[in-house]
Amino acid sequence: MAPTALEQENLSRDADFNKAMHGKSAKSRGGFAAMSGKDTAAQKAAVDEYFKHWDNKGHEDETAETREARRNEYATLTRHYYNLATDLYEYGWGSSFHFCRFAFGEPFNQAIARHEHYLAMHTGLKDGMKVLDVGCGVGGPAREMVKFSGAHVTGLNNNDYQIDRATHYAEKQGLSDKMAFVKGDFMQMKFPDNSFDAVYAIEATVHAPELVGVYSEIFRVLKPGGTFGVYEWLMTDEYDNNNAEHRRIRLGIEQGDGISNMVTISEGIKAIQDAGFELLHHEDLAARPDVTPWYYPLAGSFKHMGSVWDFFTIARMTWWGRGIAHRFVGGFEKVGLFPKGTRKTADSLALAADCLVEGAEKNLFTPMYLMVGKKPE
Repeated sequence: MAPTALEQENLSRDADFNKAMHGKSAKSRGGFAAMSGKDTAAQKAAVDEYFKHWDNKGHEDETAETREARRNEYATLTRHYYNLATDLYEYGWGSSFHFCRFAFGEPFNQAIARHEHYLAMHTGLKDGMKVLDVGCGVGGPAREMVKFSGAHVTGLNNNDYQIDRATHYAEKQGLSDKMAFVKGDFMQMKFPDNSFDAVYAIEATVHAPELVGVYSEIFRVLKPGGTFGVYEWLMTDEYDNNNAEHRRIRLGIEQGDGISNMVTISEGIKAIQDAGFELLHHEDLAARPDVTPWYYPLAGSFKHMGSVWDFFTIARMTWWGRGIAHRFVGGFEKVGLFPKGTRKTADSLALAADCLVEGAEKNLFTPMYLMVGKKPE
């Protein structure tokens, strides 16, 4: 299906903005090295466009209308969030933008990969399959899925900068023949019906304005008999939107993570079933009785560290590690080496980290509700 004139105009607009803001930083090492190459005016535009949804709007001020406004602008909100946050994610977490379970003593990167392999197993990824990664980020999970399963993976993303970085990494690792990255909106995909043998999403469809909409699109592009596996961000059914503390935690997560409308577990299950899937399995993996909690790196908990090589990942999340990084970012921003708004974005990510940990400890939130659905034959 060819894009309409308006869609083509938007693609050109986004590509021009990406070139203006990020320049050649897509091929840099990432993290702080990439941050120094941004255009100040474009960065300011992204900051203003993103934070208009949050500035001077506390949890006590939220209304149905403010949530609806975020849902209506989900695509722009998400795109600018990742224009601002991608380099900070790579600095603090690596190229797989998701959480995972940890076995006792398990190194961070090994646990991240195992979490991806577990989803590949449930989704039935195999050599030669044509697979869609919905919301692929900079392609960390997709590269692992290719190496683990032998499948060909197409990554869908609405952010040009992340597509550029994902393409760069695939080329660097010699995986270009097994991967493709496509610009698009997962609420209105341009793929024909019945295009893919399997589809997966890792903590990405939470950016949708409504889950039934994105799950329905996934159902459409999946071949009959194909499997969809997803790790979904959901509030647990203990969440009470009338509770001010609960609402503060949800909004902190949404603001710091570019989310327009997070819903509960029961709503997520209903959405995948309403989209037409036969639900084969669903489980909150965060509720398993693991000795090491999934959120320990966010909490800066050295006692759970699985390897000496994890020290710097965890140190970045401690109060003093964040303080050093934020002063560093603030100082570089002040002298013009980083564009204005970098510190504000870092502070917003820190707020999200605190709310994620608090939400987990209060059993209000999970980033890994596993749902596996099959499209009927």
